[in-house]
Amino acid sequence: MNNRLARVCEVLKRELGMIIRRELEFENTLVTVSGVDITPDLKQAHVFISALGLPAGRRKAMESLEQHRVMFQTELSRRVHIKHTPHLHFRLDEAIERGSRIITLMDELGLTEEKSNDETEL
Repeated sequence: MNNRLARVCEVLKRELGMIIRRELEFENTLVTVSGVDITPDLKQAHVFISALGLPAGRRKAMESLEQHRVMFQTELSRRVHIKHTPHLHFRLDEAIERGSRIITLMDELGLTEEKSNDETEL
């Protein structure tokens, strides 16, 4: 990904995060925009959403995001000035949840190592 596309992805991620936080409320679910991947022609953007909570809450959050997709695109066109406002595609990003689950399993098995005093003092 070239430098311009990376900058556009970061701007879209930041702006979408602020719009979602301001416009929607999610019950018992923590929703964040974890990343954006945009096509080189700037017409399509895949928005990766991390949703922590119960499966029903995650499903409702994704449905709510999809229902408000047009409003998000309209608001993005007002905030971000690029040739085309991309069509948003929301995808559930389960990486954070998987990482949390792995850490929990490692704790249960006693596989996490405690930091020694040498490592904590910098």
